[in-house]
Amino acid sequence: MATDPIEKIAVWTVTAQGLALARIIQQHWTIEVFASQRLADESTAGDASPFERLSDALVEQFNRFTGHIFIMATGIVVRFIAPLLRHKTIDPAVVVMDDRGRFAVSLVSGHLGGANQLARQVAELLGATPVITTATDVNEKPAIDILAKEQGLAIENPEAIKTVNIAILESAPIAVYDPADWLHHRLPEADYLSQDQLDERLPPSVSAGVWIDDTNGKIPPGFLVLRPPSLVAGIGCNRHTPAQEISELLLTVMEDFGLAVKSLTTIASIDLKSDEIGLLEAMEKMNLPLQFFSKDELARVESVPTPSSMVAKHIGVSSVCEAAAILASRNGQLIVPKHNTRNVTVAIARMACMSSASAPETQPISPSAPEKS
Repeated sequence: MATDPIEKIAVWTVTAQGLALARIIQQHWTIEVFASQRLADESTAGDASPFERLSDALVEQFNRFTGHIFIMATGIVVRFIAPLLRHKTIDPAVVVMDDRGRFAVSLVSGHLGGANQLARQVAELLGATPVITTATDVNEKPAIDILAKEQGLAIENPEAIKTVNIAILESAPIAVYDPADWLHHRLPEADYLSQDQLDERLPPSVSAGVWIDDTNGKIPPGFLVLRPPSLVAGIGCNRHTPAQEISELLLTVMEDFGLAVKSLTTIASIDLKSDEIGLLEAMEKMNLPLQFFSKDELARVESVPTPSSMVAKHIGVSSVCEAAAILASRNGQLIVPKHNTRNVTVAIARMACMSSASAPETQPISPSAPEKS
């Protein structure tokens, strides 16, 4: 039986037969069904959400879901979703089925959105034939965007995906900088290079490149940049500190030390700040989760580089930002010690490597160490 998709899925239908298929899916998966208003009197309509005009309903619902299954003609779907599409990195998956349940066509966001996987899953559930047309899948080769998604790597410049996938399809040489081995050498025809090798002139035979690191080193032009989920920021702040001051210091520290914002996974602080409006607003705007630690937890972190007697006097622990960063990184390496403005302190830690035991040991870095691209 097909695995229940983790994503939030909507199923759309305009015919009674399509609604019957939707009900079969609903028996096995947690989905929301949308049916044409004219089916409201059908005995099978049940709790399906009715719509009068598909175009109006999609404007309201399209981005509420991570995936959509349309049981109707492909042409109808293409016309109605076209104005709603933004970019393949953020669009929901779209799968189209005929109302006899013979085919499940991956239409939009096949890789990053998961439409290829969704088409295979619903086809397995209904005994249909999945229709996948992305070139890497058809040729049974890995796609760089799928590999990145599997490893939790953030894509910084998605326009470069196409160049790398074409190189994979053509078995052309690809230069890869991946010092922590996040891709586990899964790219065919790849030359895994060090920074020193990248600093030299790349061979003309290299047709594409991939950079996988959380630092802004000397990234060669045209390389696809993938950011690992490896950095944690610890933040301390005075009461009523504006969100702008908090985010500005964090971004300044990241830039000064040549670190990628897209590699930030978590912001950590003391639980006394769990209701701090400025901190909450700043992290909401940056779309970063917050993790809070108690005074006892922070106090157990030994040998923080810059303890503060003032913080100890007012809060009861000698370190907030450095200790919080170390804890949230699962006792990783503190690579940027405390930096501060009048009201905010920031420290950065790198998580212990999650990708490969062969990754180089991390060391504290200075603002002048990495070169900015």
